[in-house]
Amino acid sequence: MAEPLDPDMFAACVHVAPVRVGDKWTAKIIRCLEQGPRRFTELQVPLRGITPKVLTESLRAMERDGLLTRTAYAEIPPRVEYALTPLGRSLLAPMAAGCEWSRQHLSELIDARESWHAAHP
Repeated sequence: MAEPLDPDMFAACVHVAPVRVGDKWTAKIIRCLEQGPRRFTELQVPLRGITPKVLTESLRAMERDGLLTRTAYAEIPPRVEYALTPLGRSLLAPMAAGCEWSRQHLSELIDARESWHAAHP
């Protein structure tokens, strides 16, 4: 029999997720910025389904968390570019590992879900 779980097993952990990568858009935005700075309208192209409001909120939260920079140029018309910071770039390798895991195990995961649903109608 396994030992009882320690009630303080998470005491040393951060209780609030420090990174927003698990949300719907952050990882996709990081991937869009991987090759260099992009403008808001450029980001909207591959992020089909994101509203301008949600994209703005996501970019602001990522800037707040130090994952990207926002650079506004004093031009007419105004130009704003978003770029990954070194902290944001540090997420590329873990994200690639997650993608590789998915490539290797997605069929197993789908099979498990289908089996579960078949047993729990």
